[in-house]
Amino acid sequence: MVRLEAQVTAGNSTKLTDRPGVLDGPFNTPQLLRLDEALRLADRSTGLIFSVYVGDLDEPTRGHAEKLHEQLADPDSAVIVAVSPNQRLLEIVTGTVARKRIPDRAAKLAALSMAAAFGGGDLAGGIVAGLAQLVEQAGKS
Repeated sequence: MVRLEAQVTAGNSTKLTDRPGVLDGPFNTPQLLRLDEALRLADRSTGLIFSVYVGDLDEPTRGHAEKLHEQLADPDSAVIVAVSPNQRLLEIVTGTVARKRIPDRAAKLAALSMAAAFGGGDLAGGIVAGLAQLVEQAGKS
């Protein structure tokens, strides 16, 4: 079984583009660079840690997304957007510090926005737009 997945975190676009195997995933190089820039700006402007995971999520999907979140540096201040296009699922997990600045309602609104873009076939654009909404809600650090 081949499992396509990409984990994008701020500051590693050079590593991603230097590894040809990563380009077998759902994004092309310009999209990866756009996602990396969105993540970098999110981290810098909010002081929180943002990460994106794209790939299949094991059942229960929320639990899998939470496990991914726990693996991030400083999970209390982290936000992960976990997207499974094959399963048509999206999970946003916020740590305790991040949740004070991005309440569940705001995360749900960002998720709805992303889902609308995904429905139109724009995976990268949907993630970037959702990140922008989360950043706007979180405000400056």
